[in-house]
Amino acid sequence: MKRILFLCVANSARSQMAEGLARHILDKRADVASAGSQPATVNPYAIEAMAEIGIDISAHSSKSVSDVDAENMDLIVALCAEEVCPVVPPQVKRMHWPIDDPASKDPSLTPEDMRIRFRVARDELQRRIATLIGDNAFDL
Repeated sequence: MKRILFLCVANSARSQMAEGLARHILDKRADVASAGSQPATVNPYAIEAMAEIGIDISAHSSKSVSDVDAENMDLIVALCAEEVCPVVPPQVKRMHWPIDDPASKDPSLTPEDMRIRFRVARDELQRRIATLIGDNAFDL
């Protein structure tokens, strides 16, 4: 079974949604985890966006990349866009999916604006994870 790790900074939004989506889409084809370089807490908008498509990540917790055995992963997917990506061991296959962080502290954003941002990130992650199944370089 292949081991996949999704990384971002806070392990609160993108990587948490990616973990939930990959477990759902890839089913028993991969062992999936997520982590961040500066873990926070799982964003409630991420939980809500995933619940909208029937995936429950409410029991997920943010993890530090230092607490995950990154060197024994088959694939690490870095999801950072403008932020600095966590360091990836050189011997592990790496993909970089620069997806904008949907979390924001911009006070002008309404709750509905936030929901839209999280849905956009979720849908892009879902599209990209589905491509892993047919990726001959990764062989799922």
